[in-house]
Amino acid sequence: MSEKITELELGLSLPVMEHFYTIQGEGRHTGTAAYFIRIGGCDVGCHWCDVKESWDPGLHPVSKVEDIAKIAAAQAKTIVLTGGEPLMWNLKPLIKLLKESGCTVHIETSGAYPLSGHIDWICLSPKKNALPVKDIYAHAHELKVIIYNQHDFIFAEEQASQINENALLYLQPEWSNREKMTPKIIDYVMKNPKWHISLQTHKYLNIP
Repeated sequence: MSEKITELELGLSLPVMEHFYTIQGEGRHTGTAAYFIRIGGCDVGCHWCDVKESWDPGLHPVSKVEDIAKIAAAQAKTIVLTGGEPLMWNLKPLIKLLKESGCTVHIETSGAYPLSGHIDWICLSPKKNALPVKDIYAHAHELKVIIYNQHDFIFAEEQASQINENALLYLQPEWSNREKMTPKIIDYVMKNPKWHISLQTHKYLNIP
């Protein structure tokens, strides 16, 4: 057990909930093929989270990063690290192996933990429950704010005021409330065209 804990701390092994080849459904890279690695563990606790089964890392098998990287790199050259909250873990060893295999590495994160590893595309999706660490605002390539209620527009602007000037800005309706909030997002983006609309197109396509 102590060896496993040490390997987790060093990032040599990670609790992987699932991994799969699919089409990116959200944000800037919507519609592109990518291999997703969903890493278990999250303490942000969004009440509307659609992968709550990822929260407890103890529920998911611990895999060596060499095995994870080998499988992923054989399937695709664009790899998306997601969760859960992937930055809870030291990602440097996994990312190093992926990049040595010629992969481009993307991450989807709340930003609640510091960055680790050289990541090619950072999608920052901040949450009110656990705000991003300050450093990540300067490095994020896109800011994606989930819109569940009217106050989330205020939160989105607060987050946009801290992001670097090159980051793309996205508003995305929370899936269970999409019928109510999508028209509001459309109206908001038309009045505030610095924002773009992101949709969970993979759910419409019925793919992972």
